[in-house]
Amino acid sequence: MKILFVSDTVMPQLESASNLRRHYHDVELVVSCGDMPSSYLEYIVSILNVPLLYVRGNHDNEYERRPPGGINLHRRVFTYKGLTFAGLEGSIKYNNKPVKYTQAGMANMVVKYAPRLLYRRFRYGHGVDVFVAHSPPFGIHDAADYAHQGFKSFNWFLNWYRPRYMVHGHVHTWDRRQTTKTLHGETCIMNINPYTILDIEPLT
Repeated sequence: MKILFVSDTVMPQLESASNLRRHYHDVELVVSCGDMPSSYLEYIVSILNVPLLYVRGNHDNEYERRPPGGINLHRRVFTYKGLTFAGLEGSIKYNNKPVKYTQAGMANMVVKYAPRLLYRRFRYGHGVDVFVAHSPPFGIHDAADYAHQGFKSFNWFLNWYRPRYMVHGHVHTWDRRQTTKTLHGETCIMNINPYTILDIEPLT
């Protein structure tokens, strides 16, 4: 299944209906890793006529008032066309605004996935096909400044639940020397900011 992943940066080429129809007509799903205006996401999925899955980024405060039309993956497990998705929103807590979490707060949410994802991992080899987050794991694709530090418990998530893919945004990728794809065990971790196409097929 061909999936369009977006995060953090509004791209003019994805605001063009003709460009979307020409280059992304075979996309079957749009997934947002956060910090995306609701109107931008709704425009893309309306032109492509496909579903939207998303997590909120640390700047997505307006979603409380006007969420995008789609499935919020935060703390959920959702299956679409044979692929399972799980998500966790937000960034490290660097101020008192919403959609930010302490390391301990995020760890609590990672642990609460255990009953659902450990069963799947032992049965299928992977607890989930795609782990969707806004922030990266600690020490993988994160940045030196505190606001862009990754979550340590995401490393637990990778080790315990063994997703096939982890996708995130939050850290900008304007510097082409920056690493955006890392293999951690059996998991392919990708910084998809500002947008990336992946073709992922179910294992069974």
